Amino acid sequence: MMNSYGDVNKVGKEMMDNNLKSFAVVTKGFQAIAGEANDYSKSSVEAGSAVIEKLANAKSLEKAVEIQTEYAKTAFEGFVAQATKMGELYADMAKEVYKPFESAISKAK
Repeated sequence: MMNSYGDVNKVGKEMMDNNLKSFAVVTKGFQAIAGEANDYSKSSVEAGSAVIEKLANAKSLEKAVEIQTEYAKTAFEGFVAQATKMGELYADMAKEVYKPFESAISKAK
């Protein structure tokens, strides 16, 4: 329980500091997520372009189907890996955002 203006001021300052720390974590986290999304998009476009080139040079229908099947398998595996990585980035960011408030919450109980 707060007994004085000084206590209220201290809690207010602590909450502001926690908010600023969390904001910095969110900013850094979204920069990392955007960077990952950009890298994945770039590699995905490059892989798609390479497949189109391979398909254009395929000598038979069977070879074209083989190229397309391999690309679909690789693209799906890459997507799943990227989705997992992005999920981990979001989860890590959420944990880091919460950290500054843990002590304040435990004090309030």
